[in-house]
Amino acid sequence: MICQTVKAGVDCFFMTKAGCGYNGGSCHQVVEQCEGCQRIVEVPAGRFCASYPNPSIKWKTGHCNFATHVKAPVTSQQVKINPLKASKRASKAK
Repeated sequence: MICQTVKAGVDCFFMTKAGCGYNGGSCHQVVEQCEGCQRIVEVPAGRFCASYPNPSIKWKTGHCNFATHVKAPVTSQQVKINPLKASKRASKAK
């Protein structure tokens, strides 16, 4: 439904016929860690996240899983080779 509280005119998942269904009755503004995210919506009441009503909770345990500006660290893992199987493969190739 279309938000009628702080993000007026923006489609919101928490808006119901009875009002905002989120705890507290309204969304919270973005926090400093959200800067650079593409999900930030700017409205006259401030800057809000389009995906989650309280961004500070998402950043409490690490990084936000909705954040578009944060890239997951890439870890390269070397596959362990079983030496017995490797020797059998090598003997078959001869």
